[in-house]
Amino acid sequence: MTTPEPRDEADLSEAIRSARGPLCIGGGFTRGFANGGARLSLARLSGIALHEPGALTLVARAGTPMAEVERTLAEAGQRLPFEPLDLRALLGTSGEPTLGGAIATGASGPRRVLVGGARDFVLGARFVDGTGMVVRSGGRVMKNVTGLDLARLLAGSHGTLGVLTEIALKVLPAPETARTLRLSGLDTAAACAALAAALSAPLEVSGAAFDAEGGIARLRLEGFAASVEERAARLAERLRPWGAAEEDPDTDWAAIRDVRDFAGRPGDVWRLSLRPSEAPAILARAGGAQRLDWGGARAWLLLPEGTDLRGWLGAAGARAVLVRAAPDTLHALGRFPPEAPAVAHLSAALRERFDPRGLLNPGLMAAA
Repeated sequence: MTTPEPRDEADLSEAIRSARGPLCIGGGFTRGFANGGARLSLARLSGIALHEPGALTLVARAGTPMAEVERTLAEAGQRLPFEPLDLRALLGTSGEPTLGGAIATGASGPRRVLVGGARDFVLGARFVDGTGMVVRSGGRVMKNVTGLDLARLLAGSHGTLGVLTEIALKVLPAPETARTLRLSGLDTAAACAALAAALSAPLEVSGAAFDAEGGIARLRLEGFAASVEERAARLAERLRPWGAAEEDPDTDWAAIRDVRDFAGRPGDVWRLSLRPSEAPAILARAGGAQRLDWGGARAWLLLPEGTDLRGWLGAAGARAVLVRAAPDTLHALGRFPPEAPAVAHLSAALRERFDPRGLLNPGLMAAA
């Protein structure tokens, strides 16, 4: 079932107020989320509302395609710092990724190790809550009495607290150059140690990834050419205990970001958030094909279909999200892990405040 595509906030507000059941909310619908509810598309809530290059600020409507955002910024020599993911190849989906989707899912790439995630660059937002009320938070004035930073709270909430309509972001200049150094022949323990050594030094590493199948660790440096050259020399010296670091000009960081190595390969894809110091032991037990990002704080695993990764993880200290699986497996295991009691209580209170009828992407998050 599909609802009409809202043209503006008034249309969206009316669509939510008049809804008689769950809504499946999206922009490009590239993540494949489905809950059986009426599909509510934000594709027509599109366009750049404001771009002030000198103020490093961009304001755009939620349905604006990421390609349009990136093109606008590139023309001014700027970019989105948090390097949003594009998982269409991994998930086998189509459609156009949107800015609202990137913020709602908190889709942050390798550069998070240096600059932070998507929510760290949200200056403000407009959204419509589950009662149909239009809410404005942050830059461009809070229209609420909760004292919460609502704009950042919505980042990563997957549309379960409100439907984003407009987002104000801080952007940064694009670097003059980038360089990648590669270490080969490593196991996971050695790779995590090498990545930790690189990230703990004042070298401004903007990417720290490991391909466990190939035994290759990659580290990225960005910035002014002279600075990158000097830092690359210091990084190579720091990595010497793990071998000779080689320059790798062919590294495709977009492919690393989007886990394209797993695209088209059979099996379920899991994403783990874990402490880098605990990654080697946990991943040794998990098996399967593995890719590490964020210096080992995030791991992507390709496992046999139907594998219940959470079942044996238990209290291992890792949070497991089922990113790709057959519908039966997703139904049985759930996409997100159960929340801790204190977190679940807070989440339920927030949903009761902003979506008392349970309309907005119900069942998507753990305790929804």
